Amino acid sequence: MTARAGKPTRTSGARIEGTVIAAHGRHYLVAPADGSAMLQCFPRGKKSEVAVGDRVIYEQSSADQGVIVEIGERRNLLYRSDQFKSKLFAANLDQLLIVLATEPHFSEDLLGRALIAAEAHGLEPLIVLNKIDVEAALPLARERLAPYRALGYTVVELSAKLAPGAVHPQLDALLKSRATILLGQSGMGKSTLVNILVPEAEAATREISTALNSGRHTTTFTRLYPLPGGGSLIDSPGFQEFGLHHLSEGQLERAFADFRPFLGKCRFYNCHHLQEPGCAILDAVDDGKIRPERHALYAQLVHEASQIVR
Repeated sequence: MTARAGKPTRTSGARIEGTVIAAHGRHYLVAPADGSAMLQCFPRGKKSEVAVGDRVIYEQSSADQGVIVEIGERRNLLYRSDQFKSKLFAANLDQLLIVLATEPHFSEDLLGRALIAAEAHGLEPLIVLNKIDVEAALPLARERLAPYRALGYTVVELSAKLAPGAVHPQLDALLKSRATILLGQSGMGKSTLVNILVPEAEAATREISTALNSGRHTTTFTRLYPLPGGGSLIDSPGFQEFGLHHLSEGQLERAFADFRPFLGKCRFYNCHHLQEPGCAILDAVDDGKIRPERHALYAQLVHEASQIVR
């Protein structure tokens, strides 16, 4: 984090470029492009669509505050949604790192949804299985992840708490020069992993929390940390649900890696892959080429996307 000492004086109202590195409610911490001290910014107007990782233009309103007046063009925007609301994760990402653990029991539904989100937004998915020192729970965790390995997804096994020295050799090359967001349920060991990968993470979190005036909520805001080896790591609060209401049926079917070999081979060009005769996807399920659980997730996501609040 950049120290506040030596911050250049700027004219109030000047338009300045920066990157959003933390978000808590309508409070955003922005790092100016010139490397000067971070400042707290607020969006102009009542509606806020700013995300961590956004390149923004802000107008400085005081020594340590500003107003965001423009959001730069995004390469992508990762968020979850249901029929009622959306929750932004981050923008301009390269990779989605999904943190799981041998215990507590991880949600395969949540894993499947995170992978679909990564595929739909053009992100490289990476699965980390933490707490492999819990030997009694390890065989079942590996068994549950075997189908995802078979689909070509990278799975890295580690024990962040008991073998922290192995984390850097396993992950550094995968994270270098990439913008990576960590997602996962609470209790998976995500914070421990962040503190190993970013040695100054705890101090940086305290500084960010103070700057955002969110002292009691240090674990409930999304924040970006530059990585020592290049690239960045974005940590987000743990969550238990991942709605993909914003994805269309076409986006959903293409986001299932196991569906792609069969797309375009159905009898009907507008096949929904639910109960239509001559459906190549359903035939693949019957033939054991697509797991029934994966098709059930697809059907659930299509159902959710069809729900409209009137």
